[in-house]
Parts: sequence; structure tokens; C-alpha cells
Amino acid sequence: METTFASIRNMRFINRGFLIGPFTPIYGFGAVLIIQCSNWISGMFEDHFTSLLITVIFSTLLVTVLELITGLLLESVFDTKWWDYSSNAFNFKGYICLKYSLLWGILAFLLIQAVHPVILQVIKLIPVSSKVRIAVLSGLYFLLDTTKSIIDTLDLRKAIIYYSDLSVSKYKEKIIKYKRIFLAFPRLLMLNAGIINRDVRSILNGRINKIKTEIKNRLNA
Repeated sequence: METTFASIRNMRFINRGFLIGPFTPIYGFGAVLIIQCSNWISGMFEDHFTSLLITVIFSTLLVTVLELITGLLLESVFDTKWWDYSSNAFNFKGYICLKYSLLWGILAFLLIQAVHPVILQVIKLIPVSSKVRIAVLSGLYFLLDTTKSIIDTLDLRKAIIYYSDLSVSKYKEKIIKYKRIFLAFPRLLMLNAGIINRDVRSILNGRINKIKTEIKNRLNA
């Protein structure tokens, strides 16, 4: 949903996830927490409304904490926030805020009441042997994608922090190579801001302008 929204808003495909593929694991982990929370609480209360209300409240808190932990971990990589809610009311150090916590609550309600029951019925139709194969292949894919994404991120981190050890051309090559990360998390464009020949935003904007000029020249040729 977030990737689709960002792509429509920017009129081009933008992968909003940390991984190379079009997946955002934080939402997957959040969904698993919500479903497990729902299963646990539903066994404690006979009244459906009470069970649902408490599940949504707990789910909202769990997903908010998950977002906070993820934000702290990602900031530790580059010493900068990958997203910032500081302009939103009732935020905590820009990592989480009331508006998005309420949104997680709404999504938790929709997941429990509408999305998960439908998916569960579909999954029940899949043979056990096929489920195993799908799980294994999916697990291998995410393992490889996560490994490659972490390697890329650490390589970019090294280039950003130890930029003086790289030639200007090599540094620019690194920035352009990992352009997808900057598009996914625009706040990272501020890294090395103002440093001559090392300003990330200037390098990427210069690259875009160069491509536009090349296309224009080809059309006029």
C-alpha cells in the first residue's frame, strides 16, 4: 500500500521498503504480531466486542513499539533518521507519533476483521506439501534479499562516513548505485549536505539532469 501510494504521488515506481524486492518486512512482522495478539486475547474473553477492542489497543501499542525499535536500529546505521514525524503532534523524538499509531490501530482492525479471515480461507485450500514448498522458497528468497540489502546498506554507510577515502568519481558511483535507498527514504538525501562533491542530493539531481539532457539531445538529433 505504501509503495503504491508513494509511486502514484511521485508519478514513478518507488520501492518504499528496505529490501531490494517490493516488500516491507516491518508490516509483515506487524501483521504477525497483530494476528498472534488476536488469537491470544480471543481465548481470554467470551465477548467478541471486548476481545476485538482489547486486541486493537494491544496491537496498536505493539506495532508502535516495533516502529520505534526499527527507527532506532536504522538510525544507528547512518546516524540520521530514515523517517521523521517531528512535525506531527504527540510524537516521540520523531520516530513515532499519535497519528500513525492510530492508523496502525485502524489497519489492525481491518486485518483482523476483513483481510486475515479471507487469506486464511484461501490458505486452507492449498495442499500441505505445496505450503511447505512455498514457505521454503519464500524463506530462501527473503534470506537472500535481506542479506544483499544489508550488504548494500553497509557498503553505502561506509562510503558516506569514510567519503574522504574515496575519489570523487568512485563516491558518486556509489551514491548513484544505491539511488533506490535514497528514493525509499528521502531524509537520507541530507547526508553529507553541503560538502563539496559529496552532497548526496546534488549528485543525484545532477545525474537526473544529465539523463534529461541526453534524452533531449537524442530527440533533437
